[in-house]
Amino acid sequence: MQGPDGSQGLRGALKWLDMPPLWTLLFIALAWVQASRFPEFTWEHPAFDLLGGLMVGGGLILAALAFVQFRRASTTLIPHQEAQALVTSGIYSRSRNPIYLGDAMIIAGLCAFWGAWPALVVLMPLFIWLITDRFILPEEDRLVAAFPEQFEAWEKQTRRWI
Repeated sequence: MQGPDGSQGLRGALKWLDMPPLWTLLFIALAWVQASRFPEFTWEHPAFDLLGGLMVGGGLILAALAFVQFRRASTTLIPHQEAQALVTSGIYSRSRNPIYLGDAMIIAGLCAFWGAWPALVVLMPLFIWLITDRFILPEEDRLVAAFPEQFEAWEKQTRRWI
């Protein structure tokens, strides 16, 4: 239902809150809580610091490359909006969802850096399921409707995550 000013009120606000970066931040916060509140369930080793740093850095680079390609194609980054173009080249020839993969790498990297192995084991599958169900599948439905032949060819060549 729209308000008197044309806005969609609470529903519109909730739609804007249901965004992948906010889910990513929530999962990062949960991992941090596990690491800081339950230190008896953490590990410490310099190799995990290095691994965590590499994963966070790799996730940021992956997301940045994807953002650049979206901008070059003049299409939206907003998951709930219709795409103006189907981006299938560059990093998108390796993964259909490099931004979400980057988010997952950042979460996993921070779990490794903090030594939060229970969070890694529990949160990563939950994050992947949530992002796939809430964002990837609806996005793919919209892309199939807008670019049927292109999407089918891309789907056959490129995996959803890795």
